[in-house]
Amino acid sequence: MTAREALALWLEHLANERRSSPRTLEAYGFAGRRYIAFLEQHSGEAVTLKSLAEVSAGDVRAWLACLRQGDKPLSPRSLSQALSAIRTFHRFMDRRLDSPNPAIALVHGPRVVPGAPRPVTEDQAAGMIAEPGLDPDREDWEIARDQAVLTLLYGCGLRISEALSLKRADAPIPDSLRIVGKGSKTRIVPVLPAVREAIAAYLAEVPFGLAPDEALFRAKRGGPLSPRHVQAMVQMLRGRLGLPDSATPHALRHSFATHLLGAGADLRSIQELLGHASLSTTQRYTQVDAAALLSAYADAHPHA
Repeated sequence: MTAREALALWLEHLANERRSSPRTLEAYGFAGRRYIAFLEQHSGEAVTLKSLAEVSAGDVRAWLACLRQGDKPLSPRSLSQALSAIRTFHRFMDRRLDSPNPAIALVHGPRVVPGAPRPVTEDQAAGMIAEPGLDPDREDWEIARDQAVLTLLYGCGLRISEALSLKRADAPIPDSLRIVGKGSKTRIVPVLPAVREAIAAYLAEVPFGLAPDEALFRAKRGGPLSPRHVQAMVQMLRGRLGLPDSATPHALRHSFATHLLGAGADLRSIQELLGHASLSTTQRYTQVDAAALLSAYADAHPHA
């Protein structure tokens, strides 16, 4: 078996058995192809399943060093993600193809310090949701759609993919939604009245007849709304509102968690609402909340 055939089997396993997202498949496939191409160039011959089992820790370190150089060097975080993908690839070959490589465990990626989330303020979030309604050149249903999507991201803390995965059969939106997130994990998310009203307003305006199993949010020509549209729309809004580049659709999810924490919600509850597998991921929001507390103290204390 060639290395590329093993790679294809691994990606098929991730797609069909692990139910990995399209973005994960794309990233892992890209890392795997670069890894195999490097090994072919490094050894001067075609790479087989047998030769993958004989890859040394030095070979993997040389591959990481190659990724650090060139016209587009990878950041420490991207290097760590690439190494994680290759470890997963070798683990698959060990378990499914009887081709272990213990040398992979000897390679350590660069130290990555997780950055604090960068949410928008409550006023900025409200401004982002209201701003589409001030555009006179767009149709009413498009404005209602964009406001509904943004309200859903901020009001329920959803990822873009989760919001756009809603079907027509999900509306009218009930008091809670069953969301299937990363790793096919299911969670229950409460829905605020403001979110239900925004989606109802969109449904009252949308000009397309939708079957129950079709995507709820539609593009201008009637096809499913894409994440790219939401990203471009938010980019336009932050230019109008003078917001920083960190004001992305995902920042509304960060804001959902940060504002809940600031209002007294406990970390475990926020972890459940966001669908985080680990509490340590949710704990990043305490950094943001502590920073806001110190800023308020500095602004308000008479001796600050």
